[in-house]
Amino acid sequence: MPPKKVKPMDKLAKQLRDDAEQINVSVSDELDHRIAASLRAVTPVEESKRTPVVRPPLFWWASTITGVAAALAVIAIVNWQADEQPVSTPVPLAELQPPIELNMEAAKLTAPLQQELDALQSDLKKAEEKVRRDIGL
Repeated sequence: MPPKKVKPMDKLAKQLRDDAEQINVSVSDELDHRIAASLRAVTPVEESKRTPVVRPPLFWWASTITGVAAALAVIAIVNWQADEQPVSTPVPLAELQPPIELNMEAAKLTAPLQQELDALQSDLKKAEEKVRRDIGL
């Protein structure tokens, strides 16, 4: 039977296990107590140990009356201020802006285009004459 091939990862795992077995650690009592205290501090409290917050019925009445009084005060202030404001009519936005004076002149774009057309026709006639000379017509 041929010898079993050892994979590199198996070698690494074996080496790590051997190194871990050689580690010898001791924890001091002080550190052990600190770790235990930290664990107790983050341990969730059981539901049965929690005490529900019980408020007296007077608290409910006081909060209800306070809320109603605050709502009435806001309504009164809003209505009181609404009566003092004058009613304004909407003004079109065009009336608010100063008029803009536009001085326009008709653009003459046909002259440059006509010159370009004439130049192209001239080039075409020259090319046609050259071709006729080369052919011998």
